[in-house]
Amino acid sequence: MGKKIKQMRLRSKKTQQQIADECEISKSLLSKIENGQTASAIATLSKISEALQVPLSWVLDDKLEQELVLLPKAHRQSKVGDENMGYSYELLANRSQFNGVEPTIVHVTPKATNDRQETYTHSQDEFIFIIEGSIHLYYDGNHHYMEKGDSAYFQGSKAHLFIPVDNDGAKVLTLFIDSPL
Repeated sequence: MGKKIKQMRLRSKKTQQQIADECEISKSLLSKIENGQTASAIATLSKISEALQVPLSWVLDDKLEQELVLLPKAHRQSKVGDENMGYSYELLANRSQFNGVEPTIVHVTPKATNDRQETYTHSQDEFIFIIEGSIHLYYDGNHHYMEKGDSAYFQGSKAHLFIPVDNDGAKVLTLFIDSPL
């Protein structure tokens, strides 16, 4: 993933500092991402993909864009992030550059191992559906309890975070949706 980000940055003739400034992250963090020395939050990867003008799926997945994407469960790989991020995720399909939706399953880390308190923001709207377990959705200063079968749609540009309710963790179907211009 890091190599792809670096190659696209170089093709775009942008420095690490320029991309880091656009994404409101440190140049050091971008360097570590490019060199594969650290895992990164989806929100950060979303900002990087936006700065590079490529789909988030391009950053997350190395498969070519296709008109029909069939991805059997057995072939889907979980992308595990740093435990401190509070989740891991699975990209369900490599979306077309013309379609503004990124389907993902977010695995919320059990409460005992999840110490994430910093909220996320990103440019895409977000639709979530709780597949398993329960979470507190922290959104724009308020906590909302959500359990299996509940759904929400919200602006990713507002501070948000999935907070585990218990040590069972949770599975959340998440659609990142490009906001209309």
